[in-house]
Amino acid sequence: IAVTDTGAGIADDLLPHVFEPFFTTRAAAGAAGLGLALVREFAEARGGSIAVRTTRGHGSTFTLALPAEVRAAAPAAAPVGAAPPRPGWVATAH
Repeated sequence: IAVTDTGAGIADDLLPHVFEPFFTTRAAAGAAGLGLALVREFAEARGGSIAVRTTRGHGSTFTLALPAEVRAAAPAAAPVGAAPPRPGWVATAH
């Protein structure tokens, strides 16, 4: 997922801090500085990442990458009344 804006871009001295908790450039706007830090934590907890590319005077692009989720198929239910397999036996469907 990529989100791009056409704003002023991020200054070089601020760029290393944009994903830090409580970092904000909005002193009086009531911003807590948690948004990008939470997105980073979410992405990393799921094996993904977030990155930013910025150009002063032209905006920024934030790219969120998450792994595809693969779920194992649930095992087929045994027929009603079927005896459980004995140890060492392999159950097969006919």
